[in-house]
Amino acid sequence: MPLSPSQRRYLKSLAHDLPAVILLGNKGATEAVSKELGVALGHHELVKIKLSGGDKDERQGQLDALLAATGAEAVQQIGSVAVVFLRNNDDPKIALPR
Repeated sequence: MPLSPSQRRYLKSLAHDLPAVILLGNKGATEAVSKELGVALGHHELVKIKLSGGDKDERQGQLDALLAATGAEAVQQIGSVAVVFLRNNDDPKIALPR
């Protein structure tokens, strides 16, 4: 179920003070990074990612690969920093507004 605009706004406000948990290096979005992101999403639900350099299309490709591998949803992307969300159905930590 996609996030509503009010849910997206709420998640953006929560992510503002978060440090980047996942940092992509020169190799970009590898399988190991995707697994680590899955673990981080399982623990936190809301994760900030620092994408590696390059142009806008390259960063978008990295983010798309990570989203496809984990099933998460993009909340926000500003420059090389992206915020993603994946609900933990077993133990939800963030109560989303309707």
